[in-house]
Amino acid sequence: MTALFISLVSAPGIIRWLKSRKMQKIRVDTPIGHQTKTGTPAMGGLIIFLAMATSCLLWARLVDRFVLLFLVTCTILWILGYVDDSLKASDKRKDGLTPAVKMGIQLILAVGVAAYLYIDPPSAAYATSVSVPYSKEWFLHLGVLYIPFCMILLVGSSNAVNLADGLDGLACGTLIISALTYGIFAYLAGHARFSEYLRIIRVPGAGELTVVLAALVGACMGFLWYNAHPAEIFMGDTGSLFLGGAIGIVALCVKQELLLIIVGGIFVAEALSVLLQVYSFRVHKRRIFKMAPLHHHFEMIGWPESKVTIRFWIVAVVLSLFALASLKLR
Repeated sequence: MTALFISLVSAPGIIRWLKSRKMQKIRVDTPIGHQTKTGTPAMGGLIIFLAMATSCLLWARLVDRFVLLFLVTCTILWILGYVDDSLKASDKRKDGLTPAVKMGIQLILAVGVAAYLYIDPPSAAYATSVSVPYSKEWFLHLGVLYIPFCMILLVGSSNAVNLADGLDGLACGTLIISALTYGIFAYLAGHARFSEYLRIIRVPGAGELTVVLAALVGACMGFLWYNAHPAEIFMGDTGSLFLGGAIGIVALCVKQELLLIIVGGIFVAEALSVLLQVYSFRVHKRRIFKMAPLHHHFEMIGWPESKVTIRFWIVAVVLSLFALASLKLR
């Protein structure tokens, strides 16, 4: 509720400030209908981060190592996105940071997070083991390979949400559903009795992640009020990079890494559509989709933007229910 209030109250002022600085730019490689959005300010991630961080400072136990890891990771990715969006809005570097620089910073961050979780794992008994969803005793024992696995998951989740941020409310609404789902898993993993009864990996202290995820949900709900179609403000890399990283870091901390493929199924599909499109065009000189990421494909076949968004939300809810079903289907 605190994050929601801060988000709702701060948004109008931030929107006016961004408009005064002309922080807006519509990419040319989008459907023609999107060109009418020119003038809508970007960098809405400022609203989300401000509301989430303030709420966490007020309500979360800042001595909890998972909360600190969450906030540090999100802050670094937020700064990266802010710098990138600021450069895009300037006349000097309209393409923002180069892909190599963005990926390099993300990889350095991922190495640090992966090394920390390897040295001081959330659960000592399952330090480098990955739980297989819908099974009681199946685990992937990765050993030192757990470090590159963590890096791929964190960088992949951050960029996948970034790719999904192309329609009004799409990334934000889907992120709310994913965060609520992982909030439940965080609470259960941190609860001794529930984790034992449900036979999931117990992670002492993980329950505090429910607080920061609740703050994230409230902040996103407030932002969605202004980001709903027709959007008054866009999320931009300022929001999408750190929000994707937030879900990724929680998945690692609560030891439900592979479940992210289901919980974040929309984001996975968006990322895969881009990879498949690029591969097919470079190798076979033809496109699989009319336009990538996936949400633009459905726009190109005639679905209105709001219909694409709402249907993707529905799929995200169904995937969330499938993920929660893994608690009992064992």
